[in-house]
Order: sequence, then structure tokens, then C-alpha cells
Amino acid sequence: MRKRLASIIGIITLAVSLFTPQTCVKADEYWPEGPDIQTPSAVVMEVNTGTVLYEKNSHEKLYPASITKILTTWLTLENCDLSETITFSEDAVYNNEGDTSHIWRDVNEQMTVEQTLYAVMLASANECAYAAAEHVGQKNGGDYRTFIDMMNERAKELGCTDSHFNNCNGLPDEKHVTSAYDMGLISCAAYKNEQFKKITGTKTYTIKPTNKHSDPTYLSNHHNLLHYFNTSKYVNPYCTGGKTGFTKLANSTLVTYAEKDGMTICVVVMNTNSPNHWLDTNKLIDYAFSSFKTYNISENEEVLKEDINKNIGILNNYKSFVTLDEDAYIVLPNTVDFDEAEFERDEDTKDKSVAKLKYRYNGHDVGSVAIVPSGEKVDIDYFDKDANQIKDSNVIK
Repeated sequence: MRKRLASIIGIITLAVSLFTPQTCVKADEYWPEGPDIQTPSAVVMEVNTGTVLYEKNSHEKLYPASITKILTTWLTLENCDLSETITFSEDAVYNNEGDTSHIWRDVNEQMTVEQTLYAVMLASANECAYAAAEHVGQKNGGDYRTFIDMMNERAKELGCTDSHFNNCNGLPDEKHVTSAYDMGLISCAAYKNEQFKKITGTKTYTIKPTNKHSDPTYLSNHHNLLHYFNTSKYVNPYCTGGKTGFTKLANSTLVTYAEKDGMTICVVVMNTNSPNHWLDTNKLIDYAFSSFKTYNISENEEVLKEDINKNIGILNNYKSFVTLDEDAYIVLPNTVDFDEAEFERDEDTKDKSVAKLKYRYNGHDVGSVAIVPSGEKVDIDYFDKDANQIKDSNVIK
């Protein structure tokens, strides 16, 4: 059995070794020039590929204000069921400075995780963010500060280098900083959670009466690109959600998601003045969708598919044991063809794929594709018929 397994592993190893860095002759490379914006720090990322389409002072450490709550909501969703009950403590109700965003919850009030997170994301309720953080911290054997540690651990896992979170809601704290780039990484990762995606894209929500409030609580998403809140003049038809933020120290901050023609983007603007966070985000959305397009890798990558089909089948009697992830794509400027991008082995692969290839164009990471098992099964008895036949074949040489 070990001999059979070793033979199969040898074939998979061969598959990986075939994918050496690709080189090709290109026309003059370029990257579309971004719009002129008033916002001092911003980034635009494509959510699924991680491609940075635009950046301006994106690594400057700044106060995030309430866009912090994206990370708070995401971590809560990962650690809780929506139906769990959260009980508001005195700290949750009273540990919020001055005139801050809240929905007037009371000590010992009970709400579900779902209700609490809608209040966090739509109404930016600080006491709800605190209650959620405290609940998750306790579930993990600690307290509120345990959750803050979890925030920083997750940021580090995502590759954030400009961030240190010291609270769950973004209230002013000189030790609570991040950058537009790091918030882009966090926001893109959060958007891949389907429950988070649903919550952030919800325009209105009603919290049913609780043990402390006999009337329902009506919530409206504060994001003016998503729908009418204070005005309709900034509404963008491609906006699918996001999170607002503001403090006197942070100025206006804003995270926005938008989708069009198979491309999903995340726009982060920080340290700007109203209404520039709305105006500049709309400019950046228009720039992204008018300047870039996506290419499905499996449908366009002829070089890899030719190598797989020609070299990986055992003596050409079997189909390839590996294939390209059919859903993966890259993002390129509109005037650039697929074959102008280069690919190379991604050495940082941590998933269960056989291997992963990353694509680059003009110094930009533009996407990646996993090489995954195709599901093709080989007759194991084949390896017992003539071991020398496998050893001497052109496939293994």
C-alpha cells in the first residue's frame, strides 16, 4: 500500500514541478491612473483576488473610528450562533464615552447575537459592540480584553502591519490605530463570510421588543451609498454594503463594498472630511469598474492546461489528477490581455490544494489559482502490474 501511495504522490509532485515561473514578452506595461481625490489616505482592493487597484498613503497609521466594528462583527460571527443570547452588562452600557452612537440599551437587557450585530453594523451602536465583544471573550474563557487580543491576533494573521486595536468599537484611543491598507485586508476577509455580507448589505432592520424595551427598535443603515439615510444624492447602484465611522480625532472614515460584472471591490477612505468620504468613494468605485476587468483563469490559461493534459496522465491512459480551480480569476487593466500576466509558484500556500500559483502584472499581484485534485481515480492495481513500467516511463523522468 505504501508503494502505491508513493507512486501517486510522485505524480502529484511532478504536477507541481511543471509549474515553473512563466515569462513572456509584453507591450509597455502600465497601471490606470487613479482619480484626484481630497481624502488623504485610501485604498481600493478587489475582494476575491486581493488585487490593490488604487492606493494613496495606504500605510499611514490613523484612527479608524467605527469601521473598527467590521472586525468586531466578523469575529463575533465566527464565534457565535446568531440565535445565542447576549446579556448587556454595566460595562457594556456605561463604558462608552460621552455623546457616542448607541441604541439606548439597558443593564441586563437581552438580545440575540443577530439583533446585536445588526445594531452594530447599521446603527453603529457602541454598547452593542461592547456587549458582543464581552460575550465572545467569555465564551473563549476570558473577558472583554480577551476579545481585543483576538482582534489583534486576527489582524496579524491577515498580514496587517500597521494596526493595533485597543477597543471593539473605535472610540478615541491613542493606542487604537490602523491603516487604510490593513482595513482593506480585514474588510475583504470579512466580506467572504456570508452572514457578514448579508448584515452589511441590509438597509433596514427591526429589533423586536426585549425584556427591557416593550417597543421594537427600528434601525437604518447609515451608509449613504447603499440607500437613502440623510440624503439620496450619494447612492451608488453598485454599492452592496460597508461601514461608516467618525470621531473628532479620526475625522470621517468609510468602508464600502461594490459589485459589478463579476468583480467585487472594497474601498477604504480615512481621515477625510464630510462629504469627501462619500464623493471620493464614488469616484474610486467609478475608477475601478471603468478601468479594470476580470479573467477566469481556468478558461484562459492555455499554457498550464496544455502541460497538465500532456504530461500528468499516467502514460496517457488517465486524465489529469490535478486541475485548476474553476472559480479563480485575475484582475487586469481593461487594455491588457490575459497572457500578459506572469505566474509563479506561491510558496505561502496554507490550504489543502496541491499547489497554488500567483499572477503578477506590472509589479502588482493580480490574483491566484489553486491547483486542486481533479477527482480522477486511478486503478491502483495498475501500479502492481509492472512497477518498472512506471519507473521507466517518460512521465516520471
